[in-house]
Amino acid sequence: MSIPLLEVTPKTQNQRVEGYEVPDEDKPRIYRAADATTGTDINDLIWAGYRQIFSEHLILESYRQLYLESQLRNRAITVRDFIRGLGKSEVYRELVGETNSNYRLVDITFKRFLGRASYDQDEQIAWSIVIATRGLHGFIDAVVDSEEYRENFGNDIIPYQRRRYKDRPFNLVNPRYGNDFRDRQSLRAIGGRSFYQTRQTGEVTKEVVRKAIPSNFMSMAGGLLLTENNYQRTIASVTSQVKNMELLDMTQGQNSIERTVKPKEAALPYRYIPAANPKV
Repeated sequence: MSIPLLEVTPKTQNQRVEGYEVPDEDKPRIYRAADATTGTDINDLIWAGYRQIFSEHLILESYRQLYLESQLRNRAITVRDFIRGLGKSEVYRELVGETNSNYRLVDITFKRFLGRASYDQDEQIAWSIVIATRGLHGFIDAVVDSEEYRENFGNDIIPYQRRRYKDRPFNLVNPRYGNDFRDRQSLRAIGGRSFYQTRQTGEVTKEVVRKAIPSNFMSMAGGLLLTENNYQRTIASVTSQVKNMELLDMTQGQNSIERTVKPKEAALPYRYIPAANPKV
């Protein structure tokens, strides 16, 4: 039995408010299956779906889903099923699912499938539980079958960005993987090599030097590690030594030699002045 979606109270954000934008060249174009009457229109519809879901400026031949394309061209499936198939494809799993945490996967998927960013962290947590219990395919089904998707895109509209983020499209400000995945890949590529092993030929630039800094730093830090002191054991050892230490007998016994100090005449100052009553 799967865990139901947690209730989230969304905050008021720009995505939930009706827009008052003036139509211009930045307004996203809406692709509908009903408007696709020619082969060229169908091709534009398909490529619009690839750009929206995969968020790649250059769609590689290996990214294409020919089976889904054929079904959409023959009207065997709807646009919503085509978008669902792209989300369940191995390409989406490799590009987005395996390179991000569940929280970031929720945010990116909402931007591409619902045309908006996640409202807050509570919504990311609620939908990340869906990913953990149903998997990526179950998560995609829940998003595509949601009421929000049906109200905004229906069955024949390619999802589009409903609100701009600081006047820029999502795919320009949100790479498909985060900084943590990039850093892990960089360290894995360096593989503990030094700077001279990383780059032996070519021009040495700051970017090349920075690539080798993590490896050099970790090796240097490993060489500076000191042996750990066990303070509890040290205190116990010192206490034991103090208890077993023999102190010298400083008391005066019967056989002790009495030492006396004879007074010594000291020359007082101004002794050249004669006394008031000289001795006769």
